[in-house]
Amino acid sequence: MQLAPVISTVAETIQVAIAPVFLLAGIGGILNVMTGRLARIVDRARSLERLHPRSTGPEHERHVWELRRIDARISVINAAIIMVTLSALLICVVVALLFIASLSNLRIGTIVAVAFILSMLILMGGLIAFVIEVRLSLKAIHIRAELLERDGR
Repeated sequence: MQLAPVISTVAETIQVAIAPVFLLAGIGGILNVMTGRLARIVDRARSLERLHPRSTGPEHERHVWELRRIDARISVINAAIIMVTLSALLICVVVALLFIASLSNLRIGTIVAVAFILSMLILMGGLIAFVIEVRLSLKAIHIRAELLERDGR
């Protein structure tokens, strides 16, 4: 009776698990971008919160509008970060299940496939939320017409 796994079985499992591991690296890069955006959003919110009490009239209204937009952006980017992180966790589950199945001869291919599909769907949701946040930020940074100097046109 063989108690230890055959080295070739472990090597084959590592080969199969490499693609999800590379996917994890890509997801890490995406999370880095998202958390960087969140940090910039928070910095902008803090600077506006300092200006808010001292502003009046149209300037105050612009600050309130932008703070509302920032609040929405924070919610959306936070949802994106949560979804992408959950996707990464599911990829880790896939890798673990690959090894468990290989080493114990379990036939859990369907479970592995479902976990991977769920991971991809959640990743798609996170990326969609990211695009929504980017669109919200673009709408917030349009330069007001009165600040654009026109040379007689």
